[in-house]
Amino acid sequence: MKLNLIKSLFLGLGFLCLTINVNAQKFGYLNSAVLLSELAEVKAADSELETYQKQLMSSGEAMVKAFETKYNQYAKEAGEGLLSKIQMQEKEGELGLEQQKIQAYEVEVQQKIIKKRELLYQPILDKVKIAIEAVGKENGYTMIFDASNGTILHANEGDDVLALVKAKLK
Repeated sequence: MKLNLIKSLFLGLGFLCLTINVNAQKFGYLNSAVLLSELAEVKAADSELETYQKQLMSSGEAMVKAFETKYNQYAKEAGEGLLSKIQMQEKEGELGLEQQKIQAYEVEVQQKIIKKRELLYQPILDKVKIAIEAVGKENGYTMIFDASNGTILHANEGDDVLALVKAKLK
């Protein structure tokens, strides 16, 4: 009987401690997409990235125009019967190689843009992470969730730390 009473007492104390620990935790959330869209550094990075992309695309467009000119010349000469079958095969081979170069350049452009985006955004993301961690520590948050990716089912308006993080970044 005493054993059951002692077990019940420890079980009750365990639940009490658990309840106190759960109630002591403080959770916050912010919408990182909103935060990033409002940062001047992100707007500057986006502008720089857009300029870089336009430069790369203009080079690609020049390659496509040169290809189109060569193809149209080939089509005209072939249509008029000015080329032999061997000459036609040679021209088609040259055009095929040029088309492959254009496709390879398109892949290269995509890779360069991804690398440039990472290069521009990483310092900004690092700065935001440091600010979020500081807000969490200074305000006693156990966890801060990102509401932009849909992981929050419910959040109290009073725990939105977006304003605090923005203030820390300024």
